[in-house]
Formats: sequence, C-alpha cells, structure tokens
Amino acid sequence: MQLLILNPNTSVAVTEHLREHVAAIAAPDVTLHVATAAFGARYIADETSFAVAGHAVLDAYANHCERHGKSDAVLVGCFGDPGVWALRELSGLPVVGLAEAAMREAAAFGRFAIVTGGAAWDPMLRRLARTLGLDGALADVHVVAPTGAQLAADPAMAMSVLGEACQRASAGADAVILGGAGLAGMAARLAPHLAVPLIDSVSAGAKALSGDCSGFVAARLAKTEPAGPESVSAALWGMRR
Repeated sequence: MQLLILNPNTSVAVTEHLREHVAAIAAPDVTLHVATAAFGARYIADETSFAVAGHAVLDAYANHCERHGKSDAVLVGCFGDPGVWALRELSGLPVVGLAEAAMREAAAFGRFAIVTGGAAWDPMLRRLARTLGLDGALADVHVVAPTGAQLAADPAMAMSVLGEACQRASAGADAVILGGAGLAGMAARLAPHLAVPLIDSVSAGAKALSGDCSGFVAARLAKTEPAGPESVSAALWGMRR
C-alpha cells in the first residue's frame, strides 16, 4: 500500500512528525510518502487559515501526483479535515481526515469529548460533528488557550495543560479525543491517568486507512473513475492561476 500523508499546514516539522508517528504504527507493507502545503498557515488555527488549507490540500495532491504518481490512499494530517471531501471527489481514493477518523472511533465507545488547542476550533469541530451526524455523541469540546503550534513547541507545558484538560473532559464522556497533528504521541503518555479511553487523532487516521475503522471510508469514495495525474492537474489549473 502506498500511503500519502498530506500536511495542510506549511510546517515541514509537522510533516516529519506525522511521518514518524504513522511509520511507528503502520503495517510493514505500507510505503509512506509525504507532501506539505505550499501556501497557507504554518499551523491552522482559525476559519481563515482553514479555508486556505482546503485549496492547499488539492494543490499539494496535484503536485505530488505530477512528480510521483498516485498513491493508494491519502491521510490529511490536520485535526479539522480541510479539503477532505473535495479530495475524495477529485481523486476517487480513500481519503481520511484526522478529526472524522477520531470521532468515529470515539463514538464506538459512546459519548465522547474533544481536547485540542486554540479557541477557534470549538465551533469548527462542533460544526464538523454535525456534518458527520455525530453531534448527538459529542459530549463537549475542551479547548486550551495555547494553540496547537504552541503546544507542539513546548512538550512539557503541553503535557501539563492537556493532562488537566483531558481529566476535565473525561468526567462526562465515555472516551476523549486528543486532537492535533502536532500532538501525535502525547495521548499514549496521558492515557494511563484517565479512566476512559484517550484517542490519538493521528493514530485514529492511520488505523482507519488500515481497515480498523474502514466503514466510513468506502461509503464516501467518489463513484467516478479515479483521476490520473494529468486529470488532477487540469482540474486545478484554474485555481493555480
């Protein structure tokens, strides 16, 4: 399996963090490729940067296809899933976003809460849950003051702040999601201190593509023949201009 990890943020450090985390849990027969958004925010944290990231996802995918050919599946490495539905339609491939994968995994336990960084994500994630039909299972969204970028840059501070937030979130939920590309790996260290499952959003995305949470992937594949690299480039030509 050829898996493309597509980072909608422009930070190469986040891309490498995603690669390392997915590589540690991927099956031996999975070959990982990565692509980083060529424009937009270093770390998506509001509606404006989210909207730009949707365009950047399609552009990065087209560039990757031109240079390396198509992969078998795509993991969009942002907890919020910019461009995921458009890329599913364009590529005809299984395309998974971190937030949808994590929410569907968490909903299997019952009601779930989300912990992430950056206040702007609260209404955005609630909207995504409604879109996915999971708002009834969403107990609450707990956002901490530091953004995802600030949390990723200071792991000691992040562990303290996120640990407290996860404890609060777990009080009214059957599972908690720790969401954010830059926070990958932190859930494993915080999980032993919680009484409910703590789900790492990047791990959830990787597992969804490996088939552990596969139901929603097949349901959302485009019904058309997958586009080749030339077709993808043609579709995006107007946007690039």
